[in-house]
Amino acid sequence: MKWIAFRVRTKSDAEDIVISSMQDIGLYGAQIEDHVPLTAAEKEQMFVDILPEAGADDGSAVLSFFLEETEDGHVLVNDEPRTPDEVKADILEELAMLRTYSDIGEGTVTIEETEDLDWINNWKQYFHQFWIDDILAIPSWEKPEITDKEPALIFHIDPGTAFGTGMHETTQLCIRQIRKYLTPDTVMLDVGTGSGILAILALMFGIKSAVGTDLDPCAPPAIEDNLRTNGVDPSKFQVILGNLIDDEKVQEQVGTERYDIVAANILADVLIPLTPHVVPTMKPGAYYITSGILEGREDSVADAMKRAGLEVISVTAQGEWRCVVGRKPL
Repeated sequence: MKWIAFRVRTKSDAEDIVISSMQDIGLYGAQIEDHVPLTAAEKEQMFVDILPEAGADDGSAVLSFFLEETEDGHVLVNDEPRTPDEVKADILEELAMLRTYSDIGEGTVTIEETEDLDWINNWKQYFHQFWIDDILAIPSWEKPEITDKEPALIFHIDPGTAFGTGMHETTQLCIRQIRKYLTPDTVMLDVGTGSGILAILALMFGIKSAVGTDLDPCAPPAIEDNLRTNGVDPSKFQVILGNLIDDEKVQEQVGTERYDIVAANILADVLIPLTPHVVPTMKPGAYYITSGILEGREDSVADAMKRAGLEVISVTAQGEWRCVVGRKPL
């Protein structure tokens, strides 16, 4: 099996928005190459004691998106054959649109053929078990380490190719707020659910049911695996593929005034237009828990909540990330 790599040259502080926008044209999951220094927590996840010299951080980044090559030289995008040049044109068009409102740096695209490597699974050597407060998260390929700390819950996680391991600060911020407000009667909506970590953990802590939406077709199989591994009843978690912002079918499936908690761990630029579409799904008194918000953007998300009729009740921080929680009036 061979793969075609589409390499996008951009800026490190534009990585998230470029990766998110590529999902709209069928490119999911990116290999990131930059010179941003690793945090202490990230270094602890590496399998080597001495990291290679990464060079000075010049703010640049290269994002590689991989697609399977067919025998006739096409690539598969959402299971449809396309020529590499057609995909490159779609990428350039998407980057041009991003450039109208965001500085994405160079914004060039090159095409490379990769060798037949198991690049989907190679990342596993860098990902090891970790703690989320009193929750021990363990990847499916590891066994629990014996420590003096007794976990309140052991969560087995296999992200697959869907985003969401729980190690990221934004996910941890969400989990803490969900635990604060959940009850046995809670029905939860997780927008951009990824590998399902937020909703599955909430189910393990005893909520009634959950619904997750995502654009990534890799999300449902990752969620199915994580539900099975953790012994969670799959009938309690409905997964919907599509965009809640502009897909009427998704909006209809999600429903109105149905949820006690809505969680969205995305980006501020997505949360702002998303919020008016979330509010109708919430019961009176429900909580809207948002994260993925860089320091300095929390006010814009809070303002979007207020414009949509919510009361902002808290802003919490971890590192450079913020979590804004709103509540729908009774």
